Amino acid sequence: MKVRAALASALLLLWPALGQAEDFPARSIRLIVPFPPGGPNDIIARVIGQRMSELMKQPVVIDNRGGQGGVLGTDAVAKANPDGYTIGIVSAGALAISPTMENVNYDPLKDLQPVTLVAKVPEMLVVASNVPASNMKELVALAKAQPGKLNFASTGPGGLPHLAGELFKLSAKIDIVHVPYRGAAPAVNDLLGQQVQMTFLDLPILLPQIKAGSLKAIAIGSPQRAPTAMDVPTTAEVGMPEVLAENWYGMVAPGATPPAIIAALNKIATEAIRDPAVKEKLASQGLELIGDTPEHFRNFIEAESAKWAKVIRDAHIPTEK
Repeated sequence: MKVRAALASALLLLWPALGQAEDFPARSIRLIVPFPPGGPNDIIARVIGQRMSELMKQPVVIDNRGGQGGVLGTDAVAKANPDGYTIGIVSAGALAISPTMENVNYDPLKDLQPVTLVAKVPEMLVVASNVPASNMKELVALAKAQPGKLNFASTGPGGLPHLAGELFKLSAKIDIVHVPYRGAAPAVNDLLGQQVQMTFLDLPILLPQIKAGSLKAIAIGSPQRAPTAMDVPTTAEVGMPEVLAENWYGMVAPGATPPAIIAALNKIATEAIRDPAVKEKLASQGLELIGDTPEHFRNFIEAESAKWAKVIRDAHIPTEK
């Protein structure tokens, strides 16, 4: 009798969530993008959100909440009503780097519920045209011959390009100097102007300059070569397999969102991600579309957080914590 009573109580507790999942979604979904319009997060959200809307037969409304490198928008997702009607597409920085670098108001694995890893894009290591190195061996030899003389640009302290450069520095055992910029555009401009010698940046940002011959590609930080840059070797192919650096984008919901709602969101999102038309639209962004389970995405966030926290410690990068 006690077992039956306990089971009945459990079913009563689950009933509202099960009922919600059965009817979900019954109205429009707000999709928070933690960056201004026009960037990779925004483009991904609009393309996938449009396909999700078609599949659900409900509107997906994009809500751009830029600020603090994605932290403010991610915090807005964490504090939203956990009913599945507010979700976000956030990037590596806000989930795996910022919680180590600064005081954020959310725990990425307690206050947020992973839905699916949406996409990855590799970081590419490039050098200015006047740098007398055309491959990894020559670049490392040049840096070792001139300790403290070569600079690497980034999009700002604590961003993925910065940490990719620090990981390269640690792995190659070289002394290169970090020069932070406020975004990719000024970093690329100074690289083209030969004010700095190298940088790691998202592959699509650098492709036009590589194709024009204005910058020299050294390697990409992904396990496989990129379809849009098949002639550029991976870091593993040039003898530095530990220098894996990929930006990534994932869908998350507030932490208390019921499992049945998360499962429903995952089903809709992964179906949208695997749509051939979606893949075609996002191909120009150099993205590898993923679409995995919430459990796999959670494990991925944990692994990425541990990896970049170690880089931050080993490189002695100042933090606000």
